[in-house]
Amino acid sequence: MDRLASFGNDPFDKPPCRGCSSFLTEPYIKCAECGPSPFLLCLQCFTKGFEYKKHESDHKYEIMTSDFPVLDPGWTAQEEMALLEAVMDCGFGNWQDVAYQMRTKTKEECESHYMKNFIHNPLFSSTLLSLRKTKDSRFAEGAIPFKPTDDPPRPTFDSVLSRDMAGYMPARADFMEEFDNYAEWDLKDIDFVDDDSDILRALKLSVVDIYHSRLRERQRRKKVIRDHGLINLRKFQMLERCYPKEVQELYDVMRRFARVVGPIEHDKFIESHALEFELRREIRRLQEYRKAGIKSFCSAKVYERAKRMREEERRKRTMLCDVLQYIQDGRACQQWLSKQAAIDAGITPAVTTITVSATGRRSAPPLNLTGLPGTEKLNEREKELCQVVRLVPGAYLEYKQALLNECRRQGGLRLAQARALIKIDVNKTRKIYDFLIKEGYITKA
Repeated sequence: MDRLASFGNDPFDKPPCRGCSSFLTEPYIKCAECGPSPFLLCLQCFTKGFEYKKHESDHKYEIMTSDFPVLDPGWTAQEEMALLEAVMDCGFGNWQDVAYQMRTKTKEECESHYMKNFIHNPLFSSTLLSLRKTKDSRFAEGAIPFKPTDDPPRPTFDSVLSRDMAGYMPARADFMEEFDNYAEWDLKDIDFVDDDSDILRALKLSVVDIYHSRLRERQRRKKVIRDHGLINLRKFQMLERCYPKEVQELYDVMRRFARVVGPIEHDKFIESHALEFELRREIRRLQEYRKAGIKSFCSAKVYERAKRMREEERRKRTMLCDVLQYIQDGRACQQWLSKQAAIDAGITPAVTTITVSATGRRSAPPLNLTGLPGTEKLNEREKELCQVVRLVPGAYLEYKQALLNECRRQGGLRLAQARALIKIDVNKTRKIYDFLIKEGYITKA
């Protein structure tokens, strides 16, 4: 008796039992003498000695099951096939989804087993190496053309692969939701009949022409998406992040012009600007060295080290300025001085306690209004309010004007109306409302 692999995991993929016509579940029996079509029996019919036409109960038979190890003692053949199907459905690397589809293995077990037996297996190393060489040679020649005989991927609806491809269906070259998706609705009720007047027929033809122009726009957009590789948006975004921040900003600006040039020309344009950015940055660095009187790279290393030390000293002075503006708080100043002494001595500073108010919330320091736009338009009491509430002057002036306008329009203003008008923290809104009432800017309704 031989143990062979079954047709698949789905019982609907197998022919029914010849005896009771029920769906077969593993293990089941296959007659080794009847053919060419397989003669399959469930265990119940086999134990009863079921016979039918040429099949007799004493024929040789095979036990069809996949409940045996193939590559790993802890993995059955059925689980191996389920793992390969899950990787094909969910994509390589989505081990959480693969484990969810497997049901019997964890994410770590699926990943380690697949990497060990299907990626790093020495039995497949020569095959993988030859495939890699073939792939490299093809990429060296240029883009791989699509052949009609190639089987494009067919992701299921709402799968991970389908979401990554933005709903694109390669087998149909369409999206699940097209651009101008309801363009066909304008034509569904149009019918050309013989008794149409010339004006009505011309109007119907104009509607058809408009529909054709919308179809051309849809095709043009799909062509731009395919040519520039925008179907897999996540991969496109990862490639975009490889550039420096300045080049990424240029990429965002120039993306709108990708529709008028080819993908190769557009990529060359971006790459050339990235190279220009690198060259300009290197030139500025060399000019800085020359301005400082440096003529060798050895001296440049010393200069960079001294520059970092100067920046650290500048940051320390900035911290001191931040403390000096709150010099009235003696406890906070003392904590900062103790922390700086510990840092200068090379000792890890102790964690200082944070002052907590009676309500259990951390008390934030007042906002520094120095240099903020709109500060000169505030009086001393308004400046004090902005510091306590930690609100920039420009925003305060905007909120104040909005409340004044609403108060004039309604002849008064309630707190609930102020909160509906200003979408900020309700406690800040109450403080602003009470301040304006106290100062006489607005009146209660």
